[in-house]
Amino acid sequence: MHIAPFDNQNTPIVDVDDSLVPLNYFNIVKLKKGETFGYAVPGYETCIAPATGLIDVSVEGFEASQIGGRGVDVWDGEPEGVYVPTGMEATFTCLSDTAEIFVAGAKFEDVLEPFAVRANEIDLVQYGSDETKTHRKIKHILGQKQKDRVGRLLVSELFTVGAGGWSGFPSHKHDTDRLPDETRHDETYNFRFKPNYGSGLQMLQRDDNEPGDAYHIVDGSTICIDKGYHPCCVLPGYEMYYFTILGGLSQRALVQYFQETHKEQLHTIPGILDMVAKFK
Repeated sequence: MHIAPFDNQNTPIVDVDDSLVPLNYFNIVKLKKGETFGYAVPGYETCIAPATGLIDVSVEGFEASQIGGRGVDVWDGEPEGVYVPTGMEATFTCLSDTAEIFVAGAKFEDVLEPFAVRANEIDLVQYGSDETKTHRKIKHILGQKQKDRVGRLLVSELFTVGAGGWSGFPSHKHDTDRLPDETRHDETYNFRFKPNYGSGLQMLQRDDNEPGDAYHIVDGSTICIDKGYHPCCVLPGYEMYYFTILGGLSQRALVQYFQETHKEQLHTIPGILDMVAKFK
């Protein structure tokens, strides 16, 4: 499903128990200097990750100062974040002139401990190639390094490298718990383009070799994926970014099932198996 950009007025874009992606939660909060926002999401663990701007974060006695710091857009610096355990009260205050903050969540009942993720603690993966038009970089905010401190939530930023190309290919899905071949992970994206008038395409093919759906994605588009194979692409001449939320039904580690029709392409894309191994 495609949710076109709109002024959500700091209310959830994907709320708890969403009818399509019930394992996910997503909010975008926009603040001016000195403004504070607070929230708690019963039944969901969350991650506060500034897209731009600098914030102080408080989680029931845990303090994390000066989180974020990127300038004009998501290409202007490295990501940081704060993990908020299930249901805990969190507040954050804008230190910069303005800030745009992503709040990502996954359904999880146990209450763990809050912690901050600094720029030097993210997991970085770069794979693909210009020749295969699959060159991209992934910055895991809650990735493999945090695997023992988080319940079901995976949070990452994905960038195309260079202008134009494909992401999420070879086509894959993760909509059914059937280990060891696949896990059920609901997924939510928020897209950005550089320049911001760029755009792209999100495909969603529910059955192998059957016609599927396609969505025209623009700067600020949100996509919710509940089922099916879902590659996406950006127009030539533009760079693409998407903030990614994955929530697992039974485990945190993601097991992707690659579409049989395109599975042989796994052997043509440099570094892709390392990318697969990092979603844990």
